[in-house]
Amino acid sequence: MATLLTVSVGLPKDVDWRGRTVHTGVWKQPVDGPVMLRRLNLDGDGQGDLGGHGGEQRAVLVYQQDSYRYWAKVLGRDDLLPGQFGENFTVDGLPDDEVCVGDRYRVGGAVVEVTQPRVTCYRVGMRMNEPQMAALMVAHHRPGFYLRVITEGLVQAGDEIVKLSTGPEAMTVAELDALLYLPGHSRADAARALRIPALSPGWQASMRGLLDQADGQEGNAGLETAAAPPAWAGFRPLTVTALDEETRDVFSLHLAAADGSPLPAALPGQFLTLRLPGPGGPLVRSYSLSGTPGDATYRISVKQEPHGAAGTYLRANARPGLVVEVAAPRGTFTLESGDGPVLLLSAGIGATPVLAMLHALVASQPDRAVWWVHGARDGSEHVFAAESRELLAGLPHAHVHICYSRPAPQDRPDRDFTSAGRITADVLRGLGLPPDTSAYLCGPTEFMQDVTAELGALGLDAGRVHSELFGAQAGLTPGIAAAQARPPHAPEGAPGTGPAVSFVRSGLTVPWSPAYGSLLEFAEACDVPVRWSCRTGVCHTCVSGLLSGQVAYAPEPVEEPGDGNLLICCSEPTTELALDL
Repeated sequence: MATLLTVSVGLPKDVDWRGRTVHTGVWKQPVDGPVMLRRLNLDGDGQGDLGGHGGEQRAVLVYQQDSYRYWAKVLGRDDLLPGQFGENFTVDGLPDDEVCVGDRYRVGGAVVEVTQPRVTCYRVGMRMNEPQMAALMVAHHRPGFYLRVITEGLVQAGDEIVKLSTGPEAMTVAELDALLYLPGHSRADAARALRIPALSPGWQASMRGLLDQADGQEGNAGLETAAAPPAWAGFRPLTVTALDEETRDVFSLHLAAADGSPLPAALPGQFLTLRLPGPGGPLVRSYSLSGTPGDATYRISVKQEPHGAAGTYLRANARPGLVVEVAAPRGTFTLESGDGPVLLLSAGIGATPVLAMLHALVASQPDRAVWWVHGARDGSEHVFAAESRELLAGLPHAHVHICYSRPAPQDRPDRDFTSAGRITADVLRGLGLPPDTSAYLCGPTEFMQDVTAELGALGLDAGRVHSELFGAQAGLTPGIAAAQARPPHAPEGAPGTGPAVSFVRSGLTVPWSPAYGSLLEFAEACDVPVRWSCRTGVCHTCVSGLLSGQVAYAPEPVEEPGDGNLLICCSEPTTELALDL
């Protein structure tokens, strides 16, 4: 019979960590007497990051006394006290290799159900003063687990934990944790996990990713977006064969292999990264492919910004015969297969990747219902106007809505544009989109945030709304107090002496310094937006595109990412790097 040894609670508080403030509830303290266990929490308990902890599926965190003894021996510690792993229930019994997801137990006056293994993040390392703790708990098969509350009731130390039923498939916490995080993902076991109704929605999504991962595809599709490996490593020379003037500040370049051989096919929506000469070192920039996927050559479209160094260089030098260094097509903002309705929505130069999708639909799926919605200032800035009209004429089920925010006198309503003004909620409501529409959005960040919210209000499933940003993605720094954003910059102090690191989306190239423990720390010192959670090579939240170069891992990640990617939280450069950050 298992026993509840200690009930621990704690409200979130601000903690100083590496010069930043972390809002966290990982500090738990034992309490005496009965405590009410409610659907979302124990009374007196709370979590600082509800995106990763807490909520109905993670109301109670459980850890075992046996694991305390194990870590005391492995880590050489004699100072481990109940609640130190951030758990609410410290128990005698209920080992991770015996407890199954879906098991139900009675504890005191409450009934609970196991929903998932614990997802370890950097904060357990903070609490333990052991930075590698998240990776150690996975590697040693001792994660602990979460419970949801079936029946609310009072619980207290000393309560017996009575098993009421075993979860379907009898899949243990340790088994499921290893299935997601450790190499050797079994499709059969992922299918087993999906037959457990109690499994939390987040873990169900990860299991579907593993189940759908293509044979031979590297990486962990349960933790990162699956993508085919790049067609070539690093940069290769391509030759400009033609230049098209699209508008007064947008031009397109056609690129071909020097020997005339066909280039590897790109997916509709992907981009190319170019490395160009610059006055202070290489300029590394990415541009969306705008031509027909599968063409023997590539077409990219460039908007020349007033102070854009790369656009200025290409405008001045791009002529047939110019050789540029190009990384293989990349990106997961791609048109998915299917026969359902499609919304292609863009503003300004954001039309570039969705134009490639329109080309693909005309070429291979002309019977799909397509909504083409675009916003421009006026006809002189309406990029690809004639080309998109011609393509849409080849789609019998096409719907078009063009918004000009400031139509010029020569712009004709109902011919050049549909309505004056911006793309608004009223415009989107008037489209009559079916609820199963897949939407693809590209444009300025604020525009896409507003449009995404409006599409959600119209009933479109968030999983069907895909977007591509012009520049750097928003950072994800769980628990870290928000700070005023600064433009990316070289780190403070003397320049490093290591290889150059290009943060392509941020437009920054700086020399590496071994004073930083990882590329993540280096990016943070440069105020480059980054995404992370565990900081020890477990969760793959920090996975980023490796456009060129090589890295070394220290420590080695639990599982390496897919080909063409890297984990910035535990890597450092061994050569010059170009990163999709």
